[in-house]
Amino acid sequence: MKPFRFQLFSIQQSKDVFRVGTDGVLLGAMCNVKNAKKILEVGTGTGLVSLMLAQRNLQSNILALDINKDAVELADFNFKNSIFSERIKVELMDFKMFKSQEQFDVIVSNPPFFEENTSAKDVLARQKIELGFNDLIKKASENLSEIGVFSVIIPSFCADEFIDLALNFKLNLIRKINILGIEGGVLRRNVLEFSLSQKTLGVSDFVIEKSPRKYSDQYLELTKNFHVFGK
Repeated sequence: MKPFRFQLFSIQQSKDVFRVGTDGVLLGAMCNVKNAKKILEVGTGTGLVSLMLAQRNLQSNILALDINKDAVELADFNFKNSIFSERIKVELMDFKMFKSQEQFDVIVSNPPFFEENTSAKDVLARQKIELGFNDLIKKASENLSEIGVFSVIIPSFCADEFIDLALNFKLNLIRKINILGIEGGVLRRNVLEFSLSQKTLGVSDFVIEKSPRKYSDQYLELTKNFHVFGK
């Protein structure tokens, strides 16, 4: 499988690991990493989001976790072959068992969201078998610093459930981005960000395509430092 090339790094891909997709690119570009020194990614897959965050915040140190051995090996390869290799590491870890002596300024995840089903495609990455929303939120709340941000991208049909669960662990919604696949289309995804402290909620809309196979100005601006469009 050919690598997916960005401006400052490449992502080697594998049929056994969830591939580079729009959700990961959006999360990596939208997640608030300003002033973050310690970042934790849960379920790193190829390592895409961690590499994007390393590019966006040059002062950050990033720990990426995955329960899939193939993903850990692939992410490790991608990290070590990047210019950010000294600031990113990956560990084979079930997040439910994760323990750390330090807290994180950003915890970020593109989590599994389908209920368990008979599909054999990307089972761990797509189905809530090893990591459900409740476990993800609980562990995030335990490992988030007082000034930290917990950021996820999920299908919009899951958003209300996720927000309600977060409140159970004293995580307050502080940012909500409504993502439409195409201008005038239906709501598809939400980027949600939470904090242990209460803040004014910021809500915004984002459109990926202005017409079929034509990216919106919003998307081109958001990803101008990553994709090779026009390069």
